[in-house]
Amino acid sequence: MSQKSSISNKLVWVLMGLLILSLGGFGITNLGGTINNVGTVDGKPIAVTTYSRAVQQELTNLSQQTGQQITFQQAQLFGLNQQVLGRLVTQRALDAEAERLGLSIGDENVRDELLSIPAFQGLDGNFDREAYAFTLDSAGLNEGEFEQSLREGAATTLLQTAVTAGVQMPATYADTILSYLGETRDFTMAVLTEANLPEPVAAPDEAALQAYYDANTDQFLRPATRDITYAWLTPDMILDTVEVDETAVRALYDDRSAQYNQPERRLVERLVMGSTEAAQAAIDAIAAGTESFEATVEARGLSLADVDLGDVTKESLGAAGDVVFGAASGQTVGPVDTDLGPAIYRINGILNAQSTSFEDAQAELRAELAGDRARRVIDAQINDIDDLLAGGATIEELATETEMQVATINWHAGLSEGIAGYEEFRAQAVQVTESDFPAIENLADGGIFAIRLDGETEASPAPFVDAKADVEAAWRAQAVGDALQSLATDYVSQMAAGADIISLGVTVLQETDIARGDFIPDVPATLVETVFGMDLGGVATVAGGQSVAVVELDAINAADLAEGEADSLRGILTTQVNQTFAQEILNAYSTQIRLNADVQIDQNAVNAVHSHLQ
Repeated sequence: MSQKSSISNKLVWVLMGLLILSLGGFGITNLGGTINNVGTVDGKPIAVTTYSRAVQQELTNLSQQTGQQITFQQAQLFGLNQQVLGRLVTQRALDAEAERLGLSIGDENVRDELLSIPAFQGLDGNFDREAYAFTLDSAGLNEGEFEQSLREGAATTLLQTAVTAGVQMPATYADTILSYLGETRDFTMAVLTEANLPEPVAAPDEAALQAYYDANTDQFLRPATRDITYAWLTPDMILDTVEVDETAVRALYDDRSAQYNQPERRLVERLVMGSTEAAQAAIDAIAAGTESFEATVEARGLSLADVDLGDVTKESLGAAGDVVFGAASGQTVGPVDTDLGPAIYRINGILNAQSTSFEDAQAELRAELAGDRARRVIDAQINDIDDLLAGGATIEELATETEMQVATINWHAGLSEGIAGYEEFRAQAVQVTESDFPAIENLADGGIFAIRLDGETEASPAPFVDAKADVEAAWRAQAVGDALQSLATDYVSQMAAGADIISLGVTVLQETDIARGDFIPDVPATLVETVFGMDLGGVATVAGGQSVAVVELDAINAADLAEGEADSLRGILTTQVNQTFAQEILNAYSTQIRLNADVQIDQNAVNAVHSHLQ
């Protein structure tokens, strides 16, 4: 870590804080003139504004990472404010330690850094004192405070550099890792499936299924549910009761005439040439086959995207309309004089005219208008239904007083049938409590609903009769797996007695130079891991799902650490490990410095910052 980078990082922090302050409306004066610091570390203050900016910056970073706006209250739930304060305390403890050791930089270094900061430069690229003073004043800092922060940052960087200087792992560490990762295996295997069994697995009787169910009830659990009674009303429920005026249907059809009645269109490319002669020469060359349209476009310094007009009507082409619409698909025609100059056209496709009569479109239009009308009818009832609920009406009474339909649901995460398919319902189902009063909520399609939590049911085994199909499938899967394992064990015994895997009468596959991280399709997932734990010449079985592999290890191939790629990997690995090791040492050192520091936190000041962030 260089001295210059530390100073720049500190400056970036200050300037980012200015931006946050200007956008967030949080000013130093809002905290009151008597509260300047949230605490001290060995006498070094942690400014209120520093803490505020740091928290707001973390909120911004977190919001960007999650893709949604994170509030300060949400961030508090997982301790963001404590993390920020802890980091600032550690930083100030290091600043104090650097001062105690007498580490510092001279005025000349501070001056050079200030002159190089773009934010403090004028239009001519030179240092602008007015810009410097204005920027610091906007942040509530004076020049002395800012320059002192630069000095402290540089001194702390010197301290950190001294702590981590010379940290380096021995070369054998990287070689050991590379040797481990670079090893490969050669092996032969046979993957056994149900088709390899000498006879099919017999179907289970009722007693076998019952016994399996009794021994494995945890496999057939019904999920825990939230038991909800709800009333709902959607536009689809009242479509049959909504009247749609014929005149309105006709008017909507007329408004969409362009959609239902489209003239013939063509997919066209247009290339404007420099002269009529050049355009004619291009047409002749394309017709003769000595030049392509693409090459002609490229010769003009253009791409096909530049000359693509998309789908066009005859009228939109003006003077070129008759020529283009008189040609066949795939033809290049012209030249045609246009407002841009002589042009040639290529026709890439023909979109036939489309005409949909009012009679054909009527049902679709009527349904759309009915849906709109139904949504308005529902919307007009919301206040009245809310009043009923506020007056003490139950969910069940809504069915008699309104058009809403009442039902119950044992809701759990993953349920998506019926009303559970609506995100709005699921959001309410998660958070509703038994003490909540029902209220009208909106659905995305214009519907409404209200819910009541009646209770919660813990997860429990499904009755045998309901789970029977799942029980049979699970029993059969285990039976097939057991039969395959028995067959594989028999093959291993034969191989131990001297039989070759190839003589077992099963399909055999050979794999070479397989690394630890390689993926082999259609084999048990743990096969490669198992192979790397085997001794040379060893035989093992690997079960996975509905297959069992018999595998024999043929060769253990050591990593080649002399090849060029190994040198590159060694360098990358060494750099990463050294950086990680240095960071761990620095973290341990910083933690110890912090533990020995005199830390005083003004909780009232911290609370004042929090109140302005909420």
